[in-house]
Amino acid sequence: MQTMRATRRAVMAGALATGLAGTAVAAEMPVVTAVAGAPALRLGAFDLKAKGYVVEEFFLAGTAQSYKLAGEATIDGRWQALPDATSPYMTRIVVVRPALPTRFNGTVAVEWLNVTGGLDAAPDWSYTHRELLRSGYAYVGVSAQRVGVEGGSRFGSGGALKSANPVRYGKLSHPGDAFAFDIFTQAGRVVESGQVLGGLKQRAVLAMGESQSASYLTTYVNAVDPLVRLYDGFLIHSRSGSAAMLSPGSGVGGAPGGARAPAGLRLRDDLRVPVLTLIAETDLMGSQGGGFLLARQPDTDRLRTWEMAGTAHVDNYALMVSAIDSGEAPMASLVAAWKPTSATILGKLVKPMNAAPQHHFVAMSALSHLNAWVRAGRAPPKAPRLEVATPAGGGAPALVLDAEGNAIGGIRSPWVDVPTAKHSGVGNSGGPLGFLAGSTEVFDAATLQRLYPGGKPQYLSRFNAALARAMKAGFILPADQAGIRALADAMYPEAPAAK
Repeated sequence: MQTMRATRRAVMAGALATGLAGTAVAAEMPVVTAVAGAPALRLGAFDLKAKGYVVEEFFLAGTAQSYKLAGEATIDGRWQALPDATSPYMTRIVVVRPALPTRFNGTVAVEWLNVTGGLDAAPDWSYTHRELLRSGYAYVGVSAQRVGVEGGSRFGSGGALKSANPVRYGKLSHPGDAFAFDIFTQAGRVVESGQVLGGLKQRAVLAMGESQSASYLTTYVNAVDPLVRLYDGFLIHSRSGSAAMLSPGSGVGGAPGGARAPAGLRLRDDLRVPVLTLIAETDLMGSQGGGFLLARQPDTDRLRTWEMAGTAHVDNYALMVSAIDSGEAPMASLVAAWKPTSATILGKLVKPMNAAPQHHFVAMSALSHLNAWVRAGRAPPKAPRLEVATPAGGGAPALVLDAEGNAIGGIRSPWVDVPTAKHSGVGNSGGPLGFLAGSTEVFDAATLQRLYPGGKPQYLSRFNAALARAMKAGFILPADQAGIRALADAMYPEAPAAK
C-alpha cells in the first residue's frame, strides 16, 4: 500500500508539472488548526472515551477549486473534468481515533457528511460505528457541503454550524458545493499526511457517504478521482439513479431548471480503486434520479453492488437505535428502541418506519469487506440482485414479493427468510421525507402460529440456521453472531390479535 502511495504521488507530481491532471491549487495542503472542545456532530449518546477513542475537531483553511466537464455528462460515467474557478474556504473535520496506537488497524474511514436535513449528519458513522470501534478504525467526518456550514436548507438553517454555534464556527466560510469535491480531496490529503491522527500511521484511506453524499461520491468517482487519485476505496451507500453535477449551484439532481446528471448514470468501467455500492429497496425503486434500478451495472474486478432485501433508505436503527448501541447497551433498551413506530423525527408517518435490523449489520460487513479488498486484495462476495418485475400490461416496475410480503432476491438475512413481520423499503409516506422510511408491519398471532407452530423455539432454530447461511455467504460478520442471536430471542413479538 505504501509503495502504491509513493507511485501515486509521483504520477500526480508529473501530471501537475505538465498541467495535464490539475493545477497547483489542487495539490495544496490546507492550513490545519486544532479546535478545543466538543464538536457539533451527533456521534451517539455513549462515551467514546470509555471505548478507547479520542474525539477531536480541526479547521481546514485553504483555496479550493471547482471543476467543469469537458464534454457531456454521459450515462457511462466516463466524465472528463477540468479545473475551473478557485475560491478561499474554511471548513471543519471531526476525527474519531483510537487513543492507543496498538488499537489502530491502519485504516481511516472518511465520511462525506450528509446535509439533507439542513445540518451535518453522519449516517455512515451511525450504520457502521460498531465495526469501526471494535476493529480499530479511525474515522473522519468532513463538512464538505455549504448547507452544513452556512445553512440554506429548505428545513431551515438553525442546525448549520455557523447558526448553531456562531462563537465556535463563525469564522468558517464555504464558497458553495461546486467546491465541495476539492474540499473533500484536501481533507483526504490532510488525513493521508497523518497530521490529524495523533501519531497514528495510516495504511489506507477509504471514502464513504450515504444518500445525498453518495450522489456526490458517485460524481467524485466518475469525474474527480481520475485526476486526484487519492482515496484507496469507496463505499457508496444508498445512491439514486442519478448524481450531483460539477457545475455551481447544482445539487443531487441538478439545480431546478439547470443541468442534471442523466438518470441511469453508471460508475465508469475503468475504476481506479475498489468501489462497493450498498443499496436499500428504497434506493432501487425510488423516484430520485429514477431510482438505482436504472443505474444497475455488472460487477467487475473493482466494483461490487450489494442490494439488501427488507431494507429502507433510512430506518429506526439510524434514527434511534444507533445512538445507544455502544456494544454494551442493555438488551431491554435496545428492544425498546427497535420497536416499530410511526412517530419519528421525519414526521408522523402513515405506517411504522422500517425496523428490520439487517441494514446496519450488512453495512458493517460492507465496510469490512471493502477494507480487506483494499488492504489485502480479497474481493467481497458477489450478491444476487433484488427481483423486479414490470406488469405485463405496462406500468412501473415493482419488487417481487414472497407469500409473506417480503422481497425476493438480494442479500438475504434471517429477518426476511424467517420473518416475524413484513419489512419494506417502499410504500410509506408522511412528512417531507416519509417516503424514505419504508415500513415494518408485524404479523398477527394467526400468521405467527401458521409460520411457527412450534412457537418461539422453532422460530429461533430456523432463525439461527438462516443467520449461519448469511454469515457463510459473507454478508453478516461473525463478530455480530452472538448479538444477533440475543436480539432475535428478545425481539420475538408478542403478536397482536388476529384481525
